[in-house]
Amino acid sequence: MCQIQGEICTMRFNFTGTAAGLAALTLAAPTTLVRRSGNNTDVGVLQFALTLEHLENAFYKQAVSTWTLEDFVAANFSESFFSQVKYITHDEERHVIFLEDALRAAGAEPVPACSYQFNLSGPQDFIAKAAIIEGVGASAYAGAAPLIGFKQYLTAAASILVTESLHQSALRSAVGEVPMANPFGTPLGVRAVYSAASQFIVSCPDAAKLNVQSYPVLTLTQGLPLAPNESATFNVAAGGPTLPSTACVTFYSGLDMVPVAASVSGKQITCVVPSQASGQSYVFISSDRSSNLTDANILYGPAIVEVTPGSPTFNVSVT
Repeated sequence: MCQIQGEICTMRFNFTGTAAGLAALTLAAPTTLVRRSGNNTDVGVLQFALTLEHLENAFYKQAVSTWTLEDFVAANFSESFFSQVKYITHDEERHVIFLEDALRAAGAEPVPACSYQFNLSGPQDFIAKAAIIEGVGASAYAGAAPLIGFKQYLTAAASILVTESLHQSALRSAVGEVPMANPFGTPLGVRAVYSAASQFIVSCPDAAKLNVQSYPVLTLTQGLPLAPNESATFNVAAGGPTLPSTACVTFYSGLDMVPVAASVSGKQITCVVPSQASGQSYVFISSDRSSNLTDANILYGPAIVEVTPGSPTFNVSVT
């Protein structure tokens, strides 16, 4: 069985931190960010956060400028929920402004927005994608926390994380998913987050380009949600690394990073969904059965999946 290992997390800002056994840092470890202005890692983290907030800002503004209240009601959403979507749109704009102001105060020029393609087919598709994007945003802030040195920046990031989680909760509820499906959020490293976000990015101006490379694409071949202990099959992108017979599928869900045995057939890989996975989870393909995920062994991912939570259990006794 694979074991989670601690590792040193390094970035190109003369920063070194101890992972202390947290899987989020092993995912962040191989990542480098372009140094803009300023002289510390915090500037790079803020620039990356702004990159994500630009995407979210554009995503919501496209939707609310395309579909009216009547369109949302026709898609079986309430007037109250449409109002919540407008609040979320406002929040994402405020996050952009806040981060831009913070970067200018640090002596850095904020990265501009990119051009995006969201391929939204209607309000239902928009809300389903919004729930996933907000989950990735929350995972990004959670994963970045150990990289932030200045306490005021850390507090600000935590404040934004709270709001992103509230957004995700409202959106998951609207599409019939359990908002609190996992007792923990899933912290993701920079490259994993960028891999998830880059599917929507068409092009970026030079000033917005980060020195972050996406992992090769991993695609689930069946519908969602998945269920624990059921079979799941994934396809890997053409032109990517060859899948070795030792390839391992790793589910990253909450604070659980669970490697599972897989069968490989050409560009297809099949495994059983582990019982520890619940809610929005991230799936990676690695070259071996180690859960110490780094550039050295990650081959594909993350595929973002929804895993139906089991019935909640708890101790009702009071001491």
